[in-house]
Amino acid sequence: MPSASDPVLETLLLPFAEGNLAWPPGRIRFLGARDGWPLRRFALHALTCEQPFRPLAEVLERGGLHVVPPQDDAVADRAAGDALVLVLPPRQREQARTLLARAVARATPGGRVVVCVANSEGARAAQGDLAQLAGTVDVRTKHHARVLWTAPLPADAHAPALLEAWLQLDAPQPILDGRFVSRPGVFAWDRVDAASALLAEHLPTDLAGHVADLGAGWGFLADAVLRRNRAVTALDLFEGDARALALAQRNLAARHAAALAYHWHDVTAGLPSRYDAIVSNPPFHASARDARPDIGRDFIAAAADALRPGGRFWLVANRHLPYEQTLAARFARVTTHAQRDGFKVIEAVAAA
Repeated sequence: MPSASDPVLETLLLPFAEGNLAWPPGRIRFLGARDGWPLRRFALHALTCEQPFRPLAEVLERGGLHVVPPQDDAVADRAAGDALVLVLPPRQREQARTLLARAVARATPGGRVVVCVANSEGARAAQGDLAQLAGTVDVRTKHHARVLWTAPLPADAHAPALLEAWLQLDAPQPILDGRFVSRPGVFAWDRVDAASALLAEHLPTDLAGHVADLGAGWGFLADAVLRRNRAVTALDLFEGDARALALAQRNLAARHAAALAYHWHDVTAGLPSRYDAIVSNPPFHASARDARPDIGRDFIAAAADALRPGGRFWLVANRHLPYEQTLAARFARVTTHAQRDGFKVIEAVAAA
């Protein structure tokens, strides 16, 4: 169990710790779940956790909690019958509204929804949104966060039309003139981000064999690799966000002849196979918004360990991120091919 401070998780559970609410004996669903000592004060045998981000899901699993990927089944949500639904919503507004709607839909008559949002992440807006869906909402503030909880919910939805509309707010939808599908909440969900576009522009056309895409998102770079490199026979996509990975599968499965494999995986833990080439636009932050250049360095180390002798690693990164020392220490040759719009494209070749 993690011991690090998590003020938002602690605030989420304050109504139970302080006696405003009773911890129910029935089924409990935790949307956007995180583990931590505040959660461990309660009986968790009936708890099911949804967490789309693989590193956080692994923490929950190591703690012995029951973890499932995010659900996209409004019918199942309406039939769930949970006595309590806990929610840590994401920052993205449409995705957050859908999560609140799912929580209200899942709660059994007489059940409750409890939500917590940091003040800097839209707590006031979340309070208004939950009130629109569920009626009267109680509020408690602490640790620069706001916990909200509903009255016992009735059998009929407070605002059924709004509930149905919000259940669909983050549904997959066509983007880029219908070339791909994406959804709110994944990285650069409705566009090609500038870094990936720059790397796609400078990708070689002579990649072959077994290739990996680290941090594949909704599949744009993988698609570019396959379109430019017909000699690629297999491509493994590694992505920590389960929602993005599902989109990548929809975007690629019917388009290319290469063998495709999709891995909901924390790249910083290493890779399970060996590759002839690897491409990556690694994240430089985790689930929070603080810069995390160590994640990119871990991606570089994972690529170096997984490449076959002479294999090539194509990387795009923010120009200011200090990756060159790590690359020079792990690869035989490092070449910067492009710098534009604050990004750099680097090729690193493993020793033969």
